[in-house]
Amino acid sequence: MTKTEIIQYVKDHPSKRVKIAFTDIDGVLRGKYVSTEKFLAVIESGMGFCDVIFGWDVGDLAYDNARHTGWHTGYPDAPARIDITTFRKIPWENEMPFFLGELIDKEGNPCYVCPRQLLKKVLNNTEQQGYMPYFSQEFEWFNFAETPQTTSDKQFKNLTPLTPGMFGYSILRSSLKNPFFNDLFEGLNKFDVPLEGLHTETGPGTYEAAIVYAPVIEAADRAVLFKTAVKEIAYRHGIMATFMAKISENLPGCGGHVHQSLWDSKVKKNLFYNENDPMKMSKQMKQYVAGQLFCLPHILPLFAPTINSYKRLVEGAWAPTTLTWGIDNRTTALRVLADSNKSCRLETRVIGSDVNPYLAMAACLASGLYGIKNKIELKQPATAGNGYRDYSNGSLPATLHEATQLMKQSDVAKEILGENFIEHFAQTREWEWRQHLKAVTDWEYKRYFEII
Repeated sequence: MTKTEIIQYVKDHPSKRVKIAFTDIDGVLRGKYVSTEKFLAVIESGMGFCDVIFGWDVGDLAYDNARHTGWHTGYPDAPARIDITTFRKIPWENEMPFFLGELIDKEGNPCYVCPRQLLKKVLNNTEQQGYMPYFSQEFEWFNFAETPQTTSDKQFKNLTPLTPGMFGYSILRSSLKNPFFNDLFEGLNKFDVPLEGLHTETGPGTYEAAIVYAPVIEAADRAVLFKTAVKEIAYRHGIMATFMAKISENLPGCGGHVHQSLWDSKVKKNLFYNENDPMKMSKQMKQYVAGQLFCLPHILPLFAPTINSYKRLVEGAWAPTTLTWGIDNRTTALRVLADSNKSCRLETRVIGSDVNPYLAMAACLASGLYGIKNKIELKQPATAGNGYRDYSNGSLPATLHEATQLMKQSDVAKEILGENFIEHFAQTREWEWRQHLKAVTDWEYKRYFEII
């Protein structure tokens, strides 16, 4: 639709309101409804939106260590703009118009803590080098036959899974909950978040979906909207969907793997593919892979941003623990798929379902480009077999604290993503770690309550 057609749709919608949202540092959509009149006024002139969305955590607790905003700034409204190209109709809200926005500074420049703006910055660097990045993300998540109220009443214990048992790729289980399954596929497609596939994953009530690939900004928009849309569709079926990276020590974790490729400026040639190479990998792809391998320890919190993320990154749990790459190898951090010009791509498997997609994709792209820019050779051979046993290039940091300190001190991270952004993001992860240190867990009760 053209801009004129979009504006006319907004004017004609019977609800007389529009839904807008901005993405915070954790990938949570923060937004509101505005009247049609308000929307028409701000679509041209811009608007203000409280900058507290970059000054608090997922539980709405204000950071005490952030420079960007806080009690010391008074939490003012930050300049913001709506991106009319993100227009969508919400199928489960009477086709209500919906738009994504982003924060800017007083001069109209990108706000350095805004995740969508960070990805745009990396994209701009990519295009200047003559590359067009195409990305997609796939998510695994658990579904429970619960509501927010019952989940809270049960204190998140003994929740009822949507279906019992381990039924990966199950035709039976997708048939059992077919109305929900169908609503997911159809609702997401109508919401312009098209799926390539949807199936049950191993684990009680576990699903996996792959989103259709797109230019990187659209791919990230789709991924962010996917997570919220799935939760909203689930609500309508009396279901709670969670994208935690690990819900149980006895079950596999949930991945949020990112697929990526670089194309020429006319999007005719996949620059990752070389049919004359024994592995079908171009020189640029090898450098891109080498760049990610080199940068991974410097940027891991962008792929594993929560305390819970690191419960997933353990041996034998379908998530990588070593700095490895392989050809179609699901035990390595990076999985190369090089079957054809159309499908040749890199899958970054470190990433969990709990990520902010804008930040994960920005980190993937920036680290890959770092390898191309610096002509880093892929000297490390592809891992054949069990990547958990291949320590030749080292292991991933084991905790959020360890990973954050490496990132905070890394000149590489600051170079590829910006010093101001890295400072702010490190502060938010240090806050997350401190909140965790204060918590008394069920594990501690079970281990120490009687015996100690």
